[in-house]
Amino acid sequence: MSNQSKNISPLAASAYAPGRVELLGNHTDYNEGVVLGAAIDRGLTVRGRKRDDGMISIESSTMGHVEIARSALRPLEENRWANYALGVANELIALSIPVEGFSAEVSGDLAAGCGLSSSAAFELATALFLLRLYGRNLGSLEIAKACQRAEHRFAGVRSGLLDQVTSLFGRADHTVFFDCRSEEVRAIPFPQGLALIIAESGKKRELTKGEYNARRRETRAAADALQVSALRDVTSEALTSQRGLPDLLRRRATHVVEENERVLRALELLVVGDGPGFGGLMNASHESSRKNFENSTPELDLLVSIAQQLPGVLGARLTGGGFGGATITLCQRSAAVNIAAELSERYTHESGIIPRVVISRIANGAH
Repeated sequence: MSNQSKNISPLAASAYAPGRVELLGNHTDYNEGVVLGAAIDRGLTVRGRKRDDGMISIESSTMGHVEIARSALRPLEENRWANYALGVANELIALSIPVEGFSAEVSGDLAAGCGLSSSAAFELATALFLLRLYGRNLGSLEIAKACQRAEHRFAGVRSGLLDQVTSLFGRADHTVFFDCRSEEVRAIPFPQGLALIIAESGKKRELTKGEYNARRRETRAAADALQVSALRDVTSEALTSQRGLPDLLRRRATHVVEENERVLRALELLVVGDGPGFGGLMNASHESSRKNFENSTPELDLLVSIAQQLPGVLGARLTGGGFGGATITLCQRSAAVNIAAELSERYTHESGIIPRVVISRIANGAH
């Protein structure tokens, strides 16, 4: 779709975008790798209307209220939560979308900092809301990339495209495969009889504090040391044979390289409905996050450890960037209710934290 094609521009509009779970492919997206995710049945809605005074107003019942002149659009030092939406407005303006003043209200059941990509959901819902409000269209990947740029430039997080693509291309009862180099997006059926349980650790994750950006620098340094354009171009066998790579960079590279291999293996397992095999890949992924990438936390490790001991569980791992947030557990659907209750009870007993544990449905993407 071209941004030159004009629709009737309404005075008011709304848009919704879901959160996502990353099933496999941890920190592979900005290394030109492959990822596997799914949109979930929790998300954010942005609704509002045009203003004729050149002001942009964004309101959230949980985060507060921000107002700024369109002519003074910039990242805010206070109320940084609004930068995700302001950044999107800025990127759409750069794409010649005639965004002027507007008022918007954000609502939904996707909390910030829980590792389910509320930031990407906020960005996408804002983008679709503004495109509808100003009667313009963009291609889906162009929208995703605009939201990614907003996160880079206004929120200060050098994120990959995993979150935006999964939220935008999500399809009910399907996983989303994304090749971050070729930009292929594919929906793959999720095996019937299996369920996903999301468990929030109670430790919020704040990627702008620098750990995420540090991992991006480290994996870039590893690729440079290996003389490849990206870690996508390295196999685990080739990495094992390398001598002289500093231990830190070797561990960071090992995580990304083996994650890519796990995603490609998972595609084969999904085709034949091999849940136990898929779960084994999830377990291996978390262990690599813990040891090689060091983006887990004691709380995430405890949730994964408890889940892996419960009957009917096939695998568990952290989901998303890590450094707090949530875990995702793959299990037999028939046992999901009991597993969720036991996981919550045992985690509360051992950590003193009451987690939010939900059986999640794989849902449709942003609209």
